[in-house]
Amino acid sequence: MLVECEDQAEIDYFYEKLSAVPESEVCGWLKDKFGLSWQIIPKNMGELLKTKPAIEAMLKMKKINIAELEKTGA
Repeated sequence: MLVECEDQAEIDYFYEKLSAVPESEVCGWLKDKFGLSWQIIPKNMGELLKTKPAIEAMLKMKKINIAELEKTGA
C-alpha cells in the first residue's frame, strides 16, 4: 500500500496510526498490526531525491523526514 502525503504532519500521522512493527521500518516503509506493508512518502518524493546526498540520507531513514531531505539536495 502507498500513501502519498502533503507534508510532514501527515507522514507523522500515518506512522502513528499504522506502525505496529518498528523494527521493520525502513525508507518510509512500515508494517501494520495485520502484517500489511505500507509506504508513507511525501507527494514530492521524486523532487526531493534528485541528488545523491538526498538519496543517501533517505536510505538511512526509517520514517521520511522532509526537512532533512530538503537540506541535503532539493
